[in-house]
Amino acid sequence: METEKFKLADILYGLVIPVLVGLLIVAFPAVIRPGLDHYFPAGDLMTGAGASPYAFLTAIFTHGFALMVLFAIPLILGLIWNKWAGGAAGFIMGTLLYLGEAGYNNAYNAINYQITTNLYSDPSFIGNYIVGGILIGYVAGGLCKGSMNFKRMLGAGLTAAILVGVLQFVFNITVAGAAYMSAQNPPYALFLALLPMVILGVIAPIVAKVMTWYGLQPVRH
Repeated sequence: METEKFKLADILYGLVIPVLVGLLIVAFPAVIRPGLDHYFPAGDLMTGAGASPYAFLTAIFTHGFALMVLFAIPLILGLIWNKWAGGAAGFIMGTLLYLGEAGYNNAYNAINYQITTNLYSDPSFIGNYIVGGILIGYVAGGLCKGSMNFKRMLGAGLTAAILVGVLQFVFNITVAGAAYMSAQNPPYALFLALLPMVILGVIAPIVAKVMTWYGLQPVRH
């Protein structure tokens, strides 16, 4: 069978858009975070002194953005394929995020606060990212079960995302190495954990539904 002829659109979708997305992801820690930290300082890590009341915006647009990008992949695969694909993708993406977040925060604490930590052994990092990644894909796929009905996809996506957000909040105020920080203001900690996941729970089903319009799903209907 003859392969499809090369089109200019192939350059757009196969080269231009992936490069732009890659540059955007790099821009968040390299450009956007320093800018947000300047305008909305996080304050002292231990006491909170000097913190901006809008410092949460930095967490949402950096850490929250990373969660949304990486958790979107298992969530979408769970919706358009099945729970096993979603769970497996969640394990891979969650492990990558766990390694990246633990390494970054270890270095950040050492450089800025002269604190020696080992967040690779922090149960909250393992639970939030690896377990959370598996659950978000598996639960979404288990609830959706291949249905292309948008309401069902939206319900499954939101349920999975909110479940993982709540679990992250529980881990952050209980078994986390710095649980005392989140426990000082549980409503605020819950807000930070849930907001990105709720946004993801709405956006991912929309993206998944659009993909089905163009036949971009492993299971044909």
